[in-house]
Amino acid sequence: MEQVARWTYTIFVVLAIVAGLAVGYMAWNGNAIADINGWVILVMLILGIIIGLTSITTKEVMPFLIASIALIVAASYDVWSGLAVIHDLLYALAFYVTRYIVAFAAPAAILIAIKSVLAMAKEK
Repeated sequence: MEQVARWTYTIFVVLAIVAGLAVGYMAWNGNAIADINGWVILVMLILGIIIGLTSITTKEVMPFLIASIALIVAASYDVWSGLAVIHDLLYALAFYVTRYIVAFAAPAAILIAIKSVLAMAKEK
């Protein structure tokens, strides 16, 4: 079961990267992406909920939450803006890939944090 969870998580991250590259290219190309962006974020949120409910084991909680916090902090500050100086396409690709990975990781992190707090409350 642990192998299935690991592969599922990897596949979901690859989906987030591919979606970010596709939408980033469409945004750079001048296409209207509002609808597509909304649907991709919704799918990433659903996938994150699935991971949060099913895949993270007790020993993976702390590393997962730390990595999720790092991703969310990096995404909240526009770290990719310097890429726009080199080429706007690089900025668009990096921005959307990061956005979709965070949209995937954030709900999983919230659910895992809630499960951890409930587990700590049961112990006391």
